[in-house]
Amino acid sequence: MPTSLPLSASGSVYLTDGGLETTLIFLDGLALPDFASFPLLSSEDGKAHLDRYFRPYLDTAERVGSGFVIDTVTWRANPDWGARLGCDPWALAEVNRRAVSYAARVGASRPGLETVVNGVVGPRGDGYVVGETMSSDEAASYHSLQANAFAAAGAQLMSAVTMTYAEEAIGVVEAATAAGVPVAVSFTVETDGRLPSGQGLGAAIEQVDRETESVAAYFMVNCAHPTHFASVLADGLANGEPWVQRVQAIRANSSTMSHAELDAADGLDRGDVQGLADHYAQLQQILPHLRVVGGCCGTDHEHIAAIADAVTA
Repeated sequence: MPTSLPLSASGSVYLTDGGLETTLIFLDGLALPDFASFPLLSSEDGKAHLDRYFRPYLDTAERVGSGFVIDTVTWRANPDWGARLGCDPWALAEVNRRAVSYAARVGASRPGLETVVNGVVGPRGDGYVVGETMSSDEAASYHSLQANAFAAAGAQLMSAVTMTYAEEAIGVVEAATAAGVPVAVSFTVETDGRLPSGQGLGAAIEQVDRETESVAAYFMVNCAHPTHFASVLADGLANGEPWVQRVQAIRANSSTMSHAELDAADGLDRGDVQGLADHYAQLQQILPHLRVVGGCCGTDHEHIAAIADAVTA
């Protein structure tokens, strides 16, 4: 059976933030080499930027009476990307522990808000394309550094975000399980609703569950617009496919552009704020167990405020 979420048993929706890196780069004017935000933790000025980033999201959660999942800023804090940014394994483990401590401090700043500290693991590769692949065993070994750091620092949840193929996601689940941390898995999809690997979303979820004894707390879709995957979910629901019930979180892009188009874009596409919120309301009808909602590339606190109003109405 799936591990229970470290969230309230009330079944209420939890919010999380939007597109951290796109907000910091395009709206705040920060330089984030390799799209990495974890270096901000090394300075007081960087942490102040993060404080300002999280503040309006926490305000929205308090306003609508939801809980809040606080992601660590560690999407790029894995061995390959860390090495590109000058971190050896010891330093990288410390970065991940520090990120958990920072997220916990953010949560403690709102004592009346129920929060969950979520250690974020990104893909070894780019996130938009598959590139070189690993076996699930290789992926478990690769992602164990972050899993062990999160466990040591007291993270309540670990999430594999923007996974492009099933074997890497399986490895993350295995690494988290070995470290004793509940884990969630998020796949990204192309405009046809299939993973960048070409595998169908349902098939990928079924493969992860089959090879990990369904230990993942839940699955999520991120870094794609709802128009890219809503019909896949709806068709799965209509056909009575059990994997749909495992999708309990959504972090969509604001833009309807493909990954390739976004990669080539010079500016930020914020899309249609209310239109995106309306899509979330429709997804809530397809996904009866939807528990966590937030945003991905191009979304900011205005998108999440509109989404919160749509799904908590």
